[in-house]
Amino acid sequence: MTYETIRIDTDARGVATLWLARAAKHNALSALMIAELTQAAKALGADDNVRVVVLAAEGASFCAGGDLGWMQEQMAADSETRGREASKLAWMLQALNTLPKPLIGSVQGNAFGGGVGMASVCDIAIGAETVLMGLTETRLGLIPATIGPYVCARMGEARARRVFTSGRRFDAAEAVELGLLARAVRASGLEAAIEAEVAPYLDCAPEAVARAKALLRHLGPVIDEATIAHTISELTACWEGPEAPEGIAAVFGKRKPVWKD
Repeated sequence: MTYETIRIDTDARGVATLWLARAAKHNALSALMIAELTQAAKALGADDNVRVVVLAAEGASFCAGGDLGWMQEQMAADSETRGREASKLAWMLQALNTLPKPLIGSVQGNAFGGGVGMASVCDIAIGAETVLMGLTETRLGLIPATIGPYVCARMGEARARRVFTSGRRFDAAEAVELGLLARAVRASGLEAAIEAEVAPYLDCAPEAVARAKALLRHLGPVIDEATIAHTISELTACWEGPEAPEGIAAVFGKRKPVWKD
């Protein structure tokens, strides 16, 4: 399958690297990227030749969050369209979260908003020491809605409260403390660190790994259709309120939003 915003490389061992490939846009999540990631998750999950998936990114950034153009389109859309687009984002995250293969995040660059969500759906994420991260949605008049269940599952509510609402950026060391990253390494050592996480899975029975992962998701925080529907409702409520249009307009107008004056 040919993709425009992502690419997949699979080696002879069955290790597939799923690359976010919008480097010029800091790998921001556009409508097309959301659709292609959903397709890729389904294809990788069904491929018996794939043993492990590494989620990586091209360029300087891991993922800058939601594409601003995509967000602007939601401002002009009707309620039904907004809900449908939010649903696509939510179910893309769930497709990665429930991928029946180990998913290892290689966070080589900054991750904000949806990028933190992308790291959170990985079974383990390792980052470069220079990485900055942040749940920056509230700066735009939005909330970390569709990514929220995965962020909370990864950090736990107590730690998530430290960064979920403030929009502040934090470094890789704090991301480790928060539980978002398993560890932070020198950029030059990131590839080796990822390989060290990949290798043990190649000695494991693939079906047992898949069943163990599914069991763990059952035992962990519930992220079901009702939970996802609630996050969609909360996100669309923000899009339909006064703050999100103001926040996004401020970005495009290169000015401060009213709440910063």
